Amino acid sequence: QVQLVESGGGMVQAGGSLRLSCAASGRTFSSSAMGWFRQAPGKEREFVATINWRGSSTSYADSVKGRFTVSRDNTKNTMYLQMNSLKPEDTAVYYCAARKGSAVSSRLASEYEYWGQGTQVTVSS
Repeated sequence: QVQLVESGGGMVQAGGSLRLSCAASGRTFSSSAMGWFRQAPGKEREFVATINWRGSSTSYADSVKGRFTVSRDNTKNTMYLQMNSLKPEDTAVYYCAARKGSAVSSRLASEYEYWGQGTQVTVSS
């Protein structure tokens, strides 16, 4: 079992930066691929970024590529999402997720078994 808690959300002006953290409990964190997803009001949850168990492989949605960076520190059981050059369209609730029994990263929400409660990110123009 893995429990995930996001933090670091808030309100920022366009062009600003935020760093989200996802703290995990459970012994399987270091062997699990992780991901970030987001959901804006009235829209479906969408993929943002994913990272494999070791942190050696990452993948991003086209909309955030070059602006967001996903990383993890397995010694601290924590994953991060550094968000730079934020735009109003990045406004959403951001969720971290963990795969069960798989070290391979994925862009599909359906392949993640564990989810955090979400943290709100609001970018004003």
